[in-house]
Amino acid sequence: MTHRLCLVAALGMMLSAPLPAQTNRPQQPEPASGRSEKQLAHAQRHMVAAAHPLAVEAGLQMLDAGGSAVDAMIAVQLVLNLVEPHASGLGGGAYLLHYAAAGRMVRAYDGRETAPAAVTADLFMRDGKAMTFRDAVAGGRSVGTPGVVRLLEIAHRKHGRLAWARLFQPAIDLAENGFPLSSRLHTLLRRDRAIAGEAAARAYFLNAEGTPKAAGTLLRNPEFAQTLRALATGGADAFYRGDIARAIVGAVRSHPINPGLLSEADLAEYQVREVDALCSPYRVYRVCGMPPSSSGGIAVLQMLGLLSHRDMSAVAPESTQAVHLLAEAGRLAYADRSRWVADDRFVDVPVRGLLDPAYLAARARLIQPHSMGKAAAGTPPGARLAYADDAVDEVAGTSHIAIVDGDGNAASMTTTIENFFGSRVMVRGFLLNNQLTDFNFTAQDSGRSAVNAVAPGKRPRSSMAPTLVFRDNGDLHLVLGSPGGSRIINYVAKTLIATLDWGLDIQAAIALPNTGSRNGPTEIERGTAAEEQAAPLRAMGHDVEITDMTSGLHGIMRVGNGWQGGADPRREGIARGR
Repeated sequence: MTHRLCLVAALGMMLSAPLPAQTNRPQQPEPASGRSEKQLAHAQRHMVAAAHPLAVEAGLQMLDAGGSAVDAMIAVQLVLNLVEPHASGLGGGAYLLHYAAAGRMVRAYDGRETAPAAVTADLFMRDGKAMTFRDAVAGGRSVGTPGVVRLLEIAHRKHGRLAWARLFQPAIDLAENGFPLSSRLHTLLRRDRAIAGEAAARAYFLNAEGTPKAAGTLLRNPEFAQTLRALATGGADAFYRGDIARAIVGAVRSHPINPGLLSEADLAEYQVREVDALCSPYRVYRVCGMPPSSSGGIAVLQMLGLLSHRDMSAVAPESTQAVHLLAEAGRLAYADRSRWVADDRFVDVPVRGLLDPAYLAARARLIQPHSMGKAAAGTPPGARLAYADDAVDEVAGTSHIAIVDGDGNAASMTTTIENFFGSRVMVRGFLLNNQLTDFNFTAQDSGRSAVNAVAPGKRPRSSMAPTLVFRDNGDLHLVLGSPGGSRIINYVAKTLIATLDWGLDIQAAIALPNTGSRNGPTEIERGTAAEEQAAPLRAMGHDVEITDMTSGLHGIMRVGNGWQGGADPRREGIARGR
């Protein structure tokens, strides 16, 4: 108990970041950066890096008890639902990369939300025009079928060691006994405009007069504890069928302003996709990421493939040239992402062609000393149908969990409810996602279909990029990922280059200023030394935008016989191990 109280007291010292008001698509704002410097963590046996100290502590409890990386991951996710409810939870979805050290097997689990069976192409159209993001996001219309609970259960069946019910106890204890509302959560609530319009969320997060509960307020969530007890005894079926499923569907379909189409059948029929990870060589390493429905794995691997034609080790980490090369590689990768990548059960994604070495070599030659401006999508080998370019942006209500256990197994999971506080609809103590707003709002552009158009059962495209890196001898080297909406790809690519080419430790790599391009302006993180690069970049033809780029990177890297861990100084997470 004493150790837990010390953790609780430490939370009040965390820096927070505000959430600007909602705007229309395609550009969604992120919270402004606030930094709390983090120390490089070291461990010999096992390690957890996640977005909140109490969640990390729950994961370590499972590892200390002999649990696997997946056991710890489940405990972390359940606690994050409480302490970081604006980012992830039972009402959302996730992508998991898992490494089984025995057999050296990497598997990918796609727990992305799906569109209800009743959706039509005009889901986000009103009076013949696309709705604004603000009008679409809050309420039932934006809610997709949650996937994270089924993903957790399937991962546990395959890779868990501890009893399923045991993994729920830390979150149940916190839900019943209370935990302090963090400074960051308070600030996000203060800047949000939609929570006050949702009765359940308002009652939980706000005071009677409608103001956010103060940082440090002890929050209790007995309703969520009841939900967790139901799942602990009944498994995922207790979520996808029965009382909880009926409560979710009722809240979505009966929303007074923005009702949705989710049905009990959508929940009952939801399936996680277990697929092969997407792996490509980079220098002496093998880098593995998520295949579609996420675009993150393809885009990160494309950026590495493009930059493999440069001697990045000769480029200074915070130099103008480093920013230029990362931005230009990003333009090319994001251009292909917008044209070609979506849920591959619905569209023909030329994955092999997008990662073809000859194709990437030709694309790499487009990177010149002067910025190319807006890049055009390429035509990769095997591409059969050209789609309309789309520029759907994702917002940053997401979290990342990185774990290695004592046997060398690893879990890299990016988990989300999409926007901060998702749809704002709260059911049984947890928030529901607004993941359907990650689809294009219009199904066609200039007579061509949008690759990411909404369709029944389809998963919206994501930029989430959980990543595993292996040395040339097959040993696990790096576990990495980040939240950050569509900027995730650039955040992860930056950190990979920083560790694999520049030789930085994982904490220093994460802390580097964020820069990049999503095939628009060259973005530079406000309030960092990278702002000094704005003038020379403009002289090279870059359209520079200085903006808040609040990543939430978490990573673990093998060093000798042990591990080092890093957490993003821009958020309140930590890395700890034994």
